Amino acid sequence: MIAPAPVIPTYPALLRVFTRVGLLSFGGPAGQIALMHREIVDERGWVEEGAFLRALNLCHLLPGPEAQQLATWIGWRLHGVRGGLAAGMLFVIPGAAVMLALSLFYVAAAGLGWFAALFLGIKAAVLAIVAQALIRVGGRALGTRFKLVLAMLAFAALSLLDAPFPLVILVAAAIGAVVHTWRPEWLGKLKPPPPDAAPTPRGRVARATIATVAVWLAIWAAPMALVAFTLGTGHVLWDIGAFFSKLAVVTFGGAYAVLAYMAQQAVETMNWLSVGEMADGLGLAESTPGPLIMVTQFVGFLAAFRDPAPFTPLVAGVLGAGLTTWVTFAPCFLWIFACAPWMDRLERIPRLQAALAAITAAVVGVIANLALWFALHVLFARVLPSGLPEWASFDWRAGLIAMGAALLLFRFNCGVLLTLGLAALAGLGLSLLHP
Repeated sequence: MIAPAPVIPTYPALLRVFTRVGLLSFGGPAGQIALMHREIVDERGWVEEGAFLRALNLCHLLPGPEAQQLATWIGWRLHGVRGGLAAGMLFVIPGAAVMLALSLFYVAAAGLGWFAALFLGIKAAVLAIVAQALIRVGGRALGTRFKLVLAMLAFAALSLLDAPFPLVILVAAAIGAVVHTWRPEWLGKLKPPPPDAAPTPRGRVARATIATVAVWLAIWAAPMALVAFTLGTGHVLWDIGAFFSKLAVVTFGGAYAVLAYMAQQAVETMNWLSVGEMADGLGLAESTPGPLIMVTQFVGFLAAFRDPAPFTPLVAGVLGAGLTTWVTFAPCFLWIFACAPWMDRLERIPRLQAALAAITAAVVGVIANLALWFALHVLFARVLPSGLPEWASFDWRAGLIAMGAALLLFRFNCGVLLTLGLAALAGLGLSLLHP
């Protein structure tokens, strides 16, 4: 039986559907991809199943949030560049707007006792959420003993040797490519290339790709050029844009993979916010629609809010949030618009797939390092310069709430939003009983 040809929707219909997707895209990339599959493939038949899965494979090869890139690809497939822009932006804008509103509320209510109590519970719940992500990604990524060793080495490099995150990713990719040549079985079975792959694009497509890259590099860099021209490269907005632009290039393996690097740099190197505030931001990002990497907007907001000159703190915070969002998500459009025409070619490069498999395994170690880092700073009031906690500073309230959140997530399969809400109420209740 021949499958029916995909239905091409009108542009207004595309806008309506992706507005709905943007408003309902809770639950991380797995839930967001499942939502798009139901809306686009199952219910409307706009994209054929095989094409959807091949596009998802491409998005896994690229840095950045794969769900937002998949939304951009769907829009591009259906209505070209304007469709990709609409779908990708509608996937991000609702979450960005909610995150900005929550950031404004966060700085307005900071210092209030009840507010701190609520976020005691949220920070503790974040520990359980990160542990859940570690188990989920590990179960999918560590299919061989070699991959397990690679994850352990990545964890040791980050937690014991303080190795830079980009270096860990690059070394993992190189190891994957080399291992594919000498011991491919160590990486397990790679995805086979699509049976109906098109010939390698040449000529006109290559020239169009070069033009696309040039245009989107200019779009990506435009606000940074404006900051440099008006405020100079010593301003905090320049530091924010430069840092998150670099982050956008190395965000392989999902948001959790890069959170440890981002958190440690923003907290310990840049001094933009505290560990507790970083955990608060992650909790806020978990409760909003859109990609989890939206937590970067919260960091950019606080960084500019606390170093506002020559603006007011509120204006500076909004500018910092906007710049962060721009340099984080503009590259996603670049990757998709430049790489989508070459999708079949990319899927037929075994060494590229091997490098990605090794990166995914190393990401498990990266997430484990994030979990340890958050646990030390959330469960203990003081952490020694050696990296070990001061045991007498253990916060039993945070420990109790973290265990309760883990029970809700692992035993009763509660959603993230419900878990965060109950944990926030538990933090408020325990703080009232035992200030």
